[in-house]
This record gives sequence, C-alpha cells and structure tokens, in this order.
Amino acid sequence: MKLAYSTLACPNWTFEQCVEAAQRHGYAGLELRLMDGEIISSALTGAQRQRMRAGAALAGLSIIGLDTSVRIAQTEAQTRSEQIREGLALLELAHDLETPFMRVFGDPPSGATEAEAVASAVATLEPLARRGRELGVALALETHDAFSSSALVAQVISQVNDPMVGALWDFLHPYRLGETAQETARRLQGHLLHIHVKDGQRPQHQQDDWKLMLLGDGDVPTLAMLRALQAIGYDGWLSVEWEKKWHPELAEPEVALPQYAAALHAYLSALSSFPQEEQSS
Repeated sequence: MKLAYSTLACPNWTFEQCVEAAQRHGYAGLELRLMDGEIISSALTGAQRQRMRAGAALAGLSIIGLDTSVRIAQTEAQTRSEQIREGLALLELAHDLETPFMRVFGDPPSGATEAEAVASAVATLEPLARRGRELGVALALETHDAFSSSALVAQVISQVNDPMVGALWDFLHPYRLGETAQETARRLQGHLLHIHVKDGQRPQHQQDDWKLMLLGDGDVPTLAMLRALQAIGYDGWLSVEWEKKWHPELAEPEVALPQYAAALHAYLSALSSFPQEEQSS
C-alpha cells in the first residue's frame, strides 16, 4: 500500500508547496481537492490543468484522485440533473488530470427515505458511469454523511452493477456507526477503489461531532483496519485526509502531514511482520 494525501490539508499553500511537502514527507501521490487553497471545480483552466499535471510529473508524484462535491442522492429531478451535468464536467477534468477516479458523495436531502436516496443515487451514477467508462475514470462513492454505512454504499454499487463504480472507505465514518474493520472490509471487498485515513476522538455526548486527531491519538483502530485491508488483498492507496480547510482549528499541515506519514509507515511495517494466519482470524 502506498501513501498519498489530500490537498484539503493545505488551504494556505500553493500547489507547488503541496508537491514539495509530499516529496519531503514520503508521500508518493496527491489527491486533489484544493488548488492554491481553492476548491477545484470544472472551471479550472487549461493552463491550471497543465500546471498540476506537469508539477506532479516533474516531482515523480501520481495524481491519484479528484475529490468533488457531486451529490448523487438528490431526490428532486431538476437537482439530480444539475448534479449529473456537474459530474460529467468533472469527469472530463479528471480525465485531463490523468487521474483514475473521481470521488462523489451521497448527501440526500433531509427527509428522504433510504429507498428514495438509494434510487436517486443509482439514477445519478448510471449516466456518470457510462461516461466514466469512455474516459477511463471510475466513480468512488465515499462512506460519508447519510451513506456512512458500508452496507448502504455496497447496496448502491450492487444496483448500479458497473465496474466503473466502486467504494471509497473513509476509516472514520463506518467505525463511528459501530462497524468493525472486518465488517466494512467484507462488505466492500471487490468494489474498494480507495481509502481515506483519518483518526478521531469519540464525543462524550452522542449529539456532538467526533474531534479529528493526529494518527494514533484518537479512537479509530487504524492498524486493525489495515489488517482487514490486507486480508482482502487491497494493495491500493492510503490517502491522508486532514480536513484543515473545513476545520481551521486543526494542527497545521506542517505538523499533521509528517506525523500521519510516520505513523502509517510504522503501522505498515508492523503489518508486514504480523502472522498471516492471525490477520485472517
């Protein structure tokens, strides 16, 4: 498994600073969410696209994914059509950036039933998957928001039934719902495109949000999740998603990125020496 990080961690950096930090801290790839601190959109110019491609290539880094705000579980027809149009434009951007997948969210509107959300997600993903197949860009549905359950994500993927649609396992969200690493890995096995690594501290009160933490300081059992990934044969990217853009109070990327890289390298080293029969038990 190789390490990358999302540029969401660096709202005050230029793209070139993101590249330099990846090289310095032992990351082999970049996952794109911000460019020069701004959310990447389909309006990105040709010159900006070339700048990112060339900058990453010159540094020997892979651009591993494009994270978008496309919301696939919109139940109102006009809103769903708008999300499809934006998704199609972002697929073209992902193709231009030579990245293998594009991240999407569920994010159904308040009051939607689970059945309505699933049906809407499938209806949105089908045309995006057709275009993704033509462009060679997969769609990764993240375990996030109302779709944090791996069972729900797996249900959507199964109904779309297209190899260009898979899952992005964010380590925090299924765990906070009570899923074990083995349960999540088993449900997503065969459909897992990508991993977001983050740690968090369980809130004292159920209505409160989890507090994001440096790796190993929170309650998320990262090593157990890595063991579960190895057990199902996952050998893709592990991408650090440090949400500094959304949470300015978090540690600066100068602190978080080297800390996460060092901790992940230590976990992977421990994993390589862990007896295989114990991993699968």
